Formats: sequence, structure tokens, C-alpha cells
Amino acid sequence: MGILKDGQAETLRNAGADAYNHNVNTAESFHDTIVQTHTYADRTATIEKAKSSGLSPCSGLIVGMGESDEQVIEALFALRELDSDSIPINFLIPFDGTPMEGQWNLTPAQCLRIVATARFVCPDREIRLAGGREIHLRSLQPLALQVANSIFLGDYLTSEGQAAEEDLALIRDNGFTIIGQDETPDPARVPALRRRGAGTAAEANA
Repeated sequence: MGILKDGQAETLRNAGADAYNHNVNTAESFHDTIVQTHTYADRTATIEKAKSSGLSPCSGLIVGMGESDEQVIEALFALRELDSDSIPINFLIPFDGTPMEGQWNLTPAQCLRIVATARFVCPDREIRLAGGREIHLRSLQPLALQVANSIFLGDYLTSEGQAAEEDLALIRDNGFTIIGQDETPDPARVPALRRRGAGTAAEANA
């Protein structure tokens, strides 16, 4: 829902919401390089409004936009100071036709180090493997899952994710179970493969 105005977080809380996602996206020192519509302070103020209203803050970052290793560290420490309960780590998907087109700045090993660093900096927070993990972590996804608490299942806002069947197999093969789900899932409840978003004829989340 974006940047919160005064009173909006309380309205959401009273309506039954219990968490609010609003990523800082990158380090404060790099923010103005990629964003001109609002400030880094606008983003952190929204997180504070969510927290003060009793909503659980979910705030993370996007890596691979041209930031330095030091700026990744800066962003992670900022998230620790913001007391974000869960931290999604998104890996840039550089769509053609966008300002980030052609920005293939990450390697699987680098992505794994970022996830591990997030765990060291924020040992008691939920680290979540989010958008672009399939593209950038590739064969190292199982290792990253050993460090993280959860993964985003299915599609993302503007792109198609890894097949749900593959994600569920990844979880099981690494010895994990999904909270609230029996160890042996009912085959009838296995999510169906979705084909929508970028690269398909259907709009994302249609």
C-alpha cells in the first residue's frame, strides 16, 4: 500500500491487519541514486508508523541494483535498527525496458553471502528469500534455505516465480516442513503451476 499517512496504520490495525510490508530497498547512501519520487526518510517513517500502531513490520531490500558491498551491509544494519520483524531479500530482475535493464551484477555465491550476512547481522529476525531467488541463487537455493527462515512461494508482483511443486520439493528435500502443514502433504492440495506475468499473455496476478 506504499507510504503511510498519519492514522492509516491504525485504521489497518483496527480492520484486522497484523503486519505491514514496506521495504527500505537499499542503503540510505544509495537511495537517491535510484529513487526520485520520495526520500529514504519517507520509507523509514512508514515503518515506524506501522510499528507504533501495533503492526508487525516486514521490511527488506533489493540487491543487485549497482550498490556496493558496503552499502548492502549498511542497509542490513539499518534494518536491524528499524527492528524489522521479517526481512525479505529480493534479487533484482532487470526487466528489459526499465532503467535497470541489463543490470546483471550478482553471482550465486555473492547472493548466498548476502543471505548469510543478513543472518549474522539480524540473528533473531525472519530472513525471507524473495523475488529473483530462482534466477540469481540458482543451484545454491538449498544452501540459502539453510540460512533463511522462509521463501516466497509462487509468483511475484511483476514476474512469474519458480513452480510451486519445485519449491515444496526444495523444502522437503532439505529436511524442513511447512508450519501448519502435515509432513506428508495431501497431493490434492499441492499448488497448481501458474503461468502469468512477464513473458506470458496474462497479466501478473490476473
